[in-house]
Amino acid sequence: MKGLPDSMRALIAEFAKMPGIGLKSAQRLAFYVLTKSPDEAKKLSEAILKLKNTVKFCRICNNLSDGDICDICSNPARDKSVLCVVEKPSDVVSVEKMGHFNGIYHVLLGSLSPLDGVGPDDLKIDELTKRIKKEKIKEVIIATDSNTEGDATALYLIRLLKPLGVKLYRISYGIPVGSNLEYADQATLYRAFEGKKEV
Repeated sequence: MKGLPDSMRALIAEFAKMPGIGLKSAQRLAFYVLTKSPDEAKKLSEAILKLKNTVKFCRICNNLSDGDICDICSNPARDKSVLCVVEKPSDVVSVEKMGHFNGIYHVLLGSLSPLDGVGPDDLKIDELTKRIKKEKIKEVIIATDSNTEGDATALYLIRLLKPLGVKLYRISYGIPVGSNLEYADQATLYRAFEGKKEV
């Protein structure tokens, strides 16, 4: 980054801290900001500050919200007997994009990772069990990631929630739509067979 002013290097360094943004992408973003008018740059900075000052976690499900309760929890049209458990708020966005789930959510705000020192007490698991008992949840869909931490979290939740008498489901993983079997790795193919359904 030789030949750039200190302020430009500082902005590039901040952009590069973002997930999925490498040094080249950070440079492109910094140059983009530089081409904008002072008013547009001010709008961007104000939007970031507003986000930091107003967005919080829903006191019921831990999803992102502008108020104490998120739009999903406060929506009377949602099926409050079906609960989808996810790791992070961005997972709620992914499930909502699908357009086929009309239940409610519980965001754990992470996954079990003993190597990183993340245990059950570090997640919103206690709140989950309290919700299931209090809100008379009938069905729980565990939609944690398909990786070591997500699978460990799912297994822990299954053992913990089974005695509560709710129907438990784990989302299936497998072959993506439109792909060929020959390109699937063994773990993905195994998951696809494990998640098979009777027809």
